[in-house]
Parts: sequence; C-alpha cells; structure tokens
Amino acid sequence: MTWLKQAATIARRELRGGLAGFRIFLACLALGVAAIAAVGSVRVSITEGLAREGSVILGGDAEVEFAYRRANEEERALLATYGTVSEIIDFRSMAATGLGAEADRALTQVKAVDDLYPLVGTVELSPNMPIAEALADGGIIAHPVLVDRLGLTIGDSLFLGARELTLRAALTREPDAGGAGFGLGPRTIVSTASLEGSGLVSEGSLFESEYRIDMGDLPDTALDAAQAEIETAFADSGARWRDRRNAAPQVERFVDRIGSFLVLVGLAGLAVGGVGVSAAVRSYLDRKTGVIATLKTLGAEGRVIFAAYMMQIGVLAALGIVLGLILGTIIPIVVGPLIEAQLPVPVALGVHVSPLFEAALYGALTALIFTLWPLARTEQVRAASLFRDATGNTRIWPRKRYIAALAVAAVALIASSALLSGIPELALSSAAGIAVALVLLIGAAWGVRRLARKLASTKVVRGWPALRLALGSVGGPGGEATAVVLSLGLGLTVLAAVGQIDANMRAAIDRDLPERAPSYFFVDIQPNQLEGFLDRVENDPAVSRVDTAPMLGGVVRSIAGRPASEFDHWVTRGDRRISFADTPGKGTRIVSGEFWPEDYAGEPQISFAREEAHELGIELGDKVTLNVLGRDITGTVTNFREVDFSSGGIGFVIIFNTAALQGAPHTWLSTVYAEESAEAQILRDVAGDAPNITAIRVRDAIALVTEALGALAAATSWGAGATLLTGFIVLIGAAAAGERSRTFEASVLKTLGATRATILLSFALRSALLGAAAGIVAIGAGALAGWGILTFVMDAPYAFEWRSAMAIVVGGAFATLLAGLAFAWRPLAARPAGVLRAQD
Repeated sequence: MTWLKQAATIARRELRGGLAGFRIFLACLALGVAAIAAVGSVRVSITEGLAREGSVILGGDAEVEFAYRRANEEERALLATYGTVSEIIDFRSMAATGLGAEADRALTQVKAVDDLYPLVGTVELSPNMPIAEALADGGIIAHPVLVDRLGLTIGDSLFLGARELTLRAALTREPDAGGAGFGLGPRTIVSTASLEGSGLVSEGSLFESEYRIDMGDLPDTALDAAQAEIETAFADSGARWRDRRNAAPQVERFVDRIGSFLVLVGLAGLAVGGVGVSAAVRSYLDRKTGVIATLKTLGAEGRVIFAAYMMQIGVLAALGIVLGLILGTIIPIVVGPLIEAQLPVPVALGVHVSPLFEAALYGALTALIFTLWPLARTEQVRAASLFRDATGNTRIWPRKRYIAALAVAAVALIASSALLSGIPELALSSAAGIAVALVLLIGAAWGVRRLARKLASTKVVRGWPALRLALGSVGGPGGEATAVVLSLGLGLTVLAAVGQIDANMRAAIDRDLPERAPSYFFVDIQPNQLEGFLDRVENDPAVSRVDTAPMLGGVVRSIAGRPASEFDHWVTRGDRRISFADTPGKGTRIVSGEFWPEDYAGEPQISFAREEAHELGIELGDKVTLNVLGRDITGTVTNFREVDFSSGGIGFVIIFNTAALQGAPHTWLSTVYAEESAEAQILRDVAGDAPNITAIRVRDAIALVTEALGALAAATSWGAGATLLTGFIVLIGAAAAGERSRTFEASVLKTLGATRATILLSFALRSALLGAAAGIVAIGAGALAGWGILTFVMDAPYAFEWRSAMAIVVGGAFATLLAGLAFAWRPLAARPAGVLRAQD
C-alpha cells in the first residue's frame, strides 16, 4: 500500500496551506448538518421528555377510558385491585355568567375530578392554594383565557349548565394537559360532586370518563400483563387502555411527523450546500492545476493524486461536520426553554447521540456525493492538458467505477433518509423532488446561458452597453450561471412550495367559510329539547338552513374480522360519532351499494363513508363491529356514501339503520346556518332555554385550525429559511470565486473606455438577471411541489398564488444582487495596467 502512504504524505503537506478557499465549503456543510442535528435533537428531547414524565402527563401509571358512560361498580372494583384509582370526567360545555338570555357565554373544556386528583404532579393556581380548597363547596377553577373572555374576577359566579359555581382560582399549570389531546375551549376544573343538577353528564351525553391508576413501583414490564388482564376483562365494554409509556400519543405523533418533515427540508438544505461544496472543490482543484501537473510529470499515478485530494477533502468534510454537530447541539439548548414554554409536555434537554449520528451520516454522504465527481475527473486528465489549460475546465467523464460509487452513495443517502425519518413515502418523494428540481435548475441554467448569448448579439440591446455586457458575461464560458441558479434556485423552490401551500390553505378557509360552513354546531340536544330548539332556529328569518341528526358514540372494535388495533387510521383511533337513519337524507350521494328500505328492521346494516372505507380496505359485505355504550353491535356494510368533511356540515363516517340502535340513549346534533349578525342572539336564546346544550362556533374552531396551520407553516418556513441561507452562502462563494475574472474584465473594459458606472451597472444587471432566473424556475418547481402536496397528501384544491411567487422572484434577484455587488468594489478599484501586465 505504498501509494496510499504517498497520497497521505501529499495530503498532509497540502493541508499545511490552511483553509484558504474552503470557508464556503465548511460553512455550507456545517450549516446543513447543524439544521438536521438541531431539529433531530429537539424531536428526541420532546420524545424523551414524554417517556421520562409519562406518569405526570397521563396523570397516573395507567388509564382506562370509557366513552359516553361511567364505569359501573364491578368495573371500578376490578380497577381498584391494581392500585389507587381516580375518576376524571371530560366534556365540552358552555360556561356562562348567568342563566338568562343576556348572560355572556364561552365554550370550555370541563374536567370533573374527584378528591384524589391529581394522583401524580401538582396543579398550580393563582392565587396559590390547594386544589381541594379551590373546589370545595361548589368552587371552580378556570383557565386565564376564559377568565378574561368572560370578564370575571375571583369570587364571581360561573354557571355550567344549570349549576351555579364560584370562581376560586385561575389555572396556571395543569400537569396532565399534555395527555388531554386537542380541545376547542379553555380548561375549567370542577369537582364531580358539584356537577349534580347541572344536566351535563347524563346517559347519551358526549363525555369521556377516565380512570387513572397509581400502581406504585410497578415496573414497565408488568404493565403489559396488567393491560392484557384489563383488556380481557373489559373486552365487551368498549374500554381503552393507555399507560405512562404512551401518555401523549397525539403530541408524540405530531412531533415525530413535523420533526421528520423538517429533517427532510434540512436535506434539501444539504443539497443546496452540496452545490457549494462541489463548486469549492472544483475551484480548489483548478488552483492546484500546476501542482497536479507537476506530480504527474514526476511519475505520480492517477490513483495517488485522487487519494491525496480525497484525503484532504475528507479531513475538511469531517471538520465541517464536527462544526455542524457542535452548532446543532448548542442551538436546542439555547432555544429549548422557549420551545418548552410553548408545549404542554416536558422537554428533556441535553446531548442526544441518535440525531447527531443521523446528521453526521447525512453530511458525510452529501460531501461524498458532491465531491466525488470533480475529484474523480483529475485521474483522467493528462499532465499536458493541465499545463495547456490553466482553468482546468475539462469535459472528460470519470471512470465507471467512480460513477458507480457516486450512485451507491446517492442510494445510501436516500435509503437512510427513508429509514431514519420514519416517513419513507415522504422521504422518497422528497428525494425524487430534489433530484427533479436539480435537473430542472441545471437545464434552466443551460437555457439562461444560451438565451443570454443570443440576446447579447441582437439589435434590441444595442445602445445599452451595460445590459449587453451583462448578457455576454452570463452567456460566456466559465460563467457563474450554473452555480447561482442551482444554489439559490433550490432554496427558493422549498420556500416557494411552503408559500404556495400556506396561501392555498388560508385561502381555502377564507373562501369556504362564508359560503358553506355553518355558524354553529349545537350538541347534546336531548330528545325532549329538540322540538323547542327547532322552533327557535327554524323560525328565525336570519337562519337560512338547519340540519339535524341523532348522534351517539361508538368505538370501532373490528373490521372484516380483524381487530381495529391492526388499522393505523383515524377512524379506529378513539371513539367515533355515529348516527342512524331510515333514509339517505337530503343531499346524500350513494356511490356504491344500496341504502336499506325505509322501514327495514332486519340484521344491522351500515352505510360507510366511501373515502375512509377505501383507506381501510373495506368492501361491500364486510362486517364492522362497534362498541356502543358497552354493547357490541356488528353490522354489514351495504353501501358507501360520498362525505365531504371539508364543508363543515354534518358528516358521519358510520351510519346504522334505525332499528339497529333503537332504544340506545342518544342526543341530537344540529348545524345552524345563519347571518353573522344574528349568531350572538341565537346563542343567547338557545342557551337561555336549555343551558345544557353546547354551542361550538365554527368560526372559532376554524381560527384554532388556522393558528395551528400558521405554527406549522412557521416551523417549515424556518427550515426553508435555513436552506435559503445556505444558498446565499453558496452565492457568496460563487461571487468570491469570480472576483479574479471580474477584476480582469473590469480592467479590459476600463482600457476600452468604459466608465466605472457602466461596469458596476453591468455587474449589477448580471447578478439580478441570474437571481430572477433562479426565482422564476423556483416558482415553477415550487408551484408543482405545492400542487402535488395539496392534491395527493392534503386532498385540497390548488390555485396558483401570485403574491408569494412575485416575492420569490424579487427576493432571488435582490439576494444575488447583494452577493454580486459585495465582490464588485475591488475589481472596480483595481488599476488596469497592473492587472493586464500580470496576465502576460
């Protein structure tokens, strides 16, 4: 292995020259690695925080939940054999300042607790007091948002349903908030005993009862046995088990998904950085033309030269990766407290090995992919060619073995991202998208150069010397068009896609709300209240439409003979609102199968939503079992319906025939479409007559969704911003690399009589044209990506959003202009005589 020793010696001596020419290389690689490491570290910090504080988040070591009913005495007795049991009842209701029609009202998420709450953790109140004292004698605790919304002060009366309570404290910390899931209203806490006479928790009402169990020092290994025993004992009751190992599955699922998505955005940033890495290596090798030629003249083999420079690049890549890992470790620690303040769960800040390894792996593979090509070509170039061509601008392809190695590295990068991200479909799609974007950008750069070359020789630009010079430079050999369009274009593509998705989602909400969405969802309407409710809303001239449907809750137990737990789908997670009907109903479209006859009284039949049935693999004739109020009901799927949940109206995935659920306690659901000016009076009248009825204002619910979308778009925009920053660094590198050629160009132009203003304008136009070209290509690629994600992932309509598109073009041109002008002053200040003599 003598040749390897020779290569190591050459590499060691070359590295003594320092980092000159590799600052952009290091910056691009370090920034990309840091972004991926930081996102991964935050994700792991949250996940480990969930695992470490699982009992606090859940409120106990384990929880058994029943939908729309409380556990009976036998069930409570069995749960008590495993430890101390605390009962929680969770539901939505209206909090009011009085019982009359003029009282102020607001939606709230109510938690009714017993004397043992909380089993684990501490509730923090303002003013500071024990929770037992705050809830004693009809006391209630409310979130500060609700207190402000209703204009309350401590000691004021607050009504839940027909029950008058006294506000004793504001809730400042709820230890088990992270495991509660999504709520439409701010939290209130009340004792279960205080709900007596409220009319809110009754048979058929929409509520969940949760039984938290403190099992003492029971190890995690024993939880599986306890789960199996309880699930077997409660097999026919519809109970659901959860323990400290999965205390907040919704939070964990969201964090994993958004974290994985941002890692993929980080990979796009690494791809942009890879362009800078490749350019830096190519520029470095061009400067080493004389050294390589000398080595070959002295008998050095091609493989020795290749290995020597591969070792150098490897050392520098390792340095860049280490810098990125250090930065990616520091960032989460610095911003961790800010993130923790925004989350209802603890964050385990610290150094986590797995995301650092993942970031290092991506960085190493990216560096290999983008440096292998220029390095491999040096082995194929003869010494004579190097001496004749001072630029080293060869077109010779590397050997097949290097092309094969390049392909293997690319496959390894894509495979590792698919495996480690946890979202293989999205990872593969992102890799394909990045590859397509790179090909489009390379093609666009080639097209820009050809077009600029043609325009430079047309009559149109005559009389515009600065523009003609700029076009000639863009289209000339050795220009920076490819580097600029690639580096800036890919970053702008990611930003354009985010902008298109965000704008379309917000536009869809704004567009659909006034035309299609109801004003209110009224729930928990008791059967004996339905007539009075309809009399109020249907006779109001401001109300254009009223829809009603019976509603009760059920838990999917099995589908086509398979347990529901085998289906990873939202329909099988948690309880589902179901309904029953004798006829399809107005506007219902049966797309397959037949609806049962109006007076059908045979075996239970089910009408299933078409799209959800397709996703679950359900076919006509399959049997689906649901547990409804502790009783298993199995029905045969006889037809599929088209259900548009985006309309905001009433829509059920599952509808039974009426006879199948005859006699089951239920309530009614109603949607009311009214003029916005009449909404407040409708709420006052309905709540004044029936305080147990809960009103959900659709505009408020959509505002919460919009806020969540905004947070998601902001997080994604930060990732896209990191990609764009990497692209700007690459721009600076391209501009710095072209400073020598600009100096020579400026000297020649000055000698021919050009003024500084003309030369500067030429440089500015050149940069602006390249930036605008990158922006235009990014608009097309970003629009295509936005259309694909909205159409195939979000199942939402797409319309091109021109405001963000124009911002992308202007921003691209401005960024390139800044980078170009930053390296234009020294060429303008150089004296032509000295520069031209140096070229002899």
